[in-house]
Amino acid sequence: MLAGLHERHPHLTAGPVTDSPSPEEPGHPEYHRRRRAEWALSRWKTATPLRYSRADTAHPAVQQWADQVATAPETAGSLLLTGTTGTGKTHETYGALRSIAAAGPHTYEIRATTVDMYGLLRPHGSARGTEGELGRLAHVPLLLLDDLGSAKATEWTDEITYRLVNEHYKACRPTIYTSNLPARAADGRDLTAVFGERIVSRLSEDTRVIAMTGTDRRRAAA
Repeated sequence: MLAGLHERHPHLTAGPVTDSPSPEEPGHPEYHRRRRAEWALSRWKTATPLRYSRADTAHPAVQQWADQVATAPETAGSLLLTGTTGTGKTHETYGALRSIAAAGPHTYEIRATTVDMYGLLRPHGSARGTEGELGRLAHVPLLLLDDLGSAKATEWTDEITYRLVNEHYKACRPTIYTSNLPARAADGRDLTAVFGERIVSRLSEDTRVIAMTGTDRRRAAA
């Protein structure tokens, strides 16, 4: 039958035949990436304060880090944004978390916390207790620790911070830190002075440090 059809219409040629799904159909990688992105962005929205619900990354190095986390989180390392108050550190971090979600990673679970975490981690600070709450933060795949070094330093807070940093360091889990203090400063007013060498040493090995500069954006907007 096909031979007869070719004889009657010799100018016709067979086109390619494919059963592969289109990007709009299940089975295509792009279809599933978009579904993952939708789910991850919903998780990001839940974890993000209203103030930062429209956050985007503006710093190229922050975006580069976010791209690396989205594709290879185990080798991306961590990120530390330093700078004085109001230079956009927290905005950038939530923007980075949003960018990672939008890429549609296979795993997306985040926790964002500030110095308030020390209150939760104290005995009877939460229903989980100190060890339960610390384990929750230590094992989350992607952690944001905002305002590192702003809490009053005590032997207990130092130990909690060390355990949290160390767990993420050992497991190669990407973490974002922000701090008003520089990692190191000639006058000694830095994270090393607050937390000591064992914490800063771990941050130094695989943490990209980005200094945010400029004036206080909150005052400028007032």
